[in-house]
Amino acid sequence: MHEDANGDVRRVTGQVTPSGADQEFLSLERELTVLLRRARANQGEMAREVHPDLESSAYGLLIRLDEHGGQRATELAAYIGVGKATMSRQLRALEELGLIAREPDPADGRAWLVTLTDEGRGRVGTVREARRARYVSQLAHWDRREVAELARLLHELNGVMER
Repeated sequence: MHEDANGDVRRVTGQVTPSGADQEFLSLERELTVLLRRARANQGEMAREVHPDLESSAYGLLIRLDEHGGQRATELAAYIGVGKATMSRQLRALEELGLIAREPDPADGRAWLVTLTDEGRGRVGTVREARRARYVSQLAHWDRREVAELARLLHELNGVMER
């Protein structure tokens, strides 16, 4: 379905554009472009809410650590999709801000785990809770099953994109 300039929702199925592209995939590309643009802007805002000096790209690292606990720098780099040098720079900045700490890995004394500090956990938790409250407010008119279905589809899409 697509909302046109008048706000009318219409179903678009099986149409092929003059270039030969399926209309559904062009619509998907357009909507993902808008979503990603807004997500980048929101990520920057959320990063600044965590700490005014936090780079927006580092916000995802904090979320990963909040959800999965301590991880090695190499695991974080692989998850985010950056090289070791970039990851080292980002971790150093987060450490200087007092948001993360490095601890010896109990499974391998030669390696280090990156963890959130209490300060980092508190700041990230506050920002995430405010974001969830915005989603609840913005999507209050949606049926909860629709929200769950959107989350399921986005999870599936993210899984496909990782391959």
